[in-house]
Amino acid sequence: AGYQMLPKFLQELIIDEAIAGVDCTEEEKSSACEQFYAQNQITDDAARQTWLQRFGMTQSQLEALAVRGLRIDKFKQDKWGIKLESYFLERKGTLDKVIYSLIRTKDIGIAQEVYFRINDGEQTFAELAREYSQGPEAQTDGLIGPVELNVPHPALANLLSRSQPGELSPPTRVGEWMVIVRLERFIPCQMDDTMRQRLLDEQFKKWLQEEMQAVDAVFAHAPSPDSVNSNAASSISNSSTTATASPPSKPPSEPVTSRSTTSSPPSQSNSAIANDPSPSNPNSSDTTGASSMPSNPPRVEPNPT
Repeated sequence: AGYQMLPKFLQELIIDEAIAGVDCTEEEKSSACEQFYAQNQITDDAARQTWLQRFGMTQSQLEALAVRGLRIDKFKQDKWGIKLESYFLERKGTLDKVIYSLIRTKDIGIAQEVYFRINDGEQTFAELAREYSQGPEAQTDGLIGPVELNVPHPALANLLSRSQPGELSPPTRVGEWMVIVRLERFIPCQMDDTMRQRLLDEQFKKWLQEEMQAVDAVFAHAPSPDSVNSNAASSISNSSTTATASPPSKPPSEPVTSRSTTSSPPSQSNSAIANDPSPSNPNSSDTTGASSMPSNPPRVEPNPT
């Protein structure tokens, strides 16, 4: 939690890094600034100075902010523009629009009766929708749309995508409802400027979400400050325990410290062990000898030979 950042702030950092290398001509920058001024009602120098003081910005920062949107648009076009046609074809099945009539009821008997009345021409769809439909479409004579095919329930969208205009579908189970549907009009989507911008925005949003998830994954595996402090404290505690450990009750055999054949007195054994780095020394990992040195170690005179 200590490493988490505000999502909006993190998004802006990711975007700024991505658009840092995007170049704009002087004409593009000038046009972007004029558009920004118009959108924010900055009509003259006095209004611009007031705006700068209000937001605590310099003129160069204001111009950078005005051009930022242009850089983002150019980044989108550079990154996904060449792939937009294939993405459009991939999404087209859910972007096409339909207008359809719908009657829904939970009573299968009523659904069958209504279907036969419409099919036999005894009553109009609108009349029966007002009388029997149990959804908000009853207020619009059963008419819904135009809506994209990604809006209705997937089962209903699939049914509509396979229907022809004017075709009446028999009662069909969709979730808890029995529905009677008639496709009124099919409106295929077109790859115009509005659609291009929408698809670019979709790709940009998807990319930004993936970048955010990648950053979150990095921080999720990083140790928190609490765990770092805990590990440090544990290490200090372990070191302290080792440093204050009492010497062994029966020290290992004393190594030879001189050419003399006379054994050193027992009182000097700890001093010899403290300077012995051999594996047989249980405290050899402490090269300073602090773990086994007595508080007042006896002095060992050097061997004159």
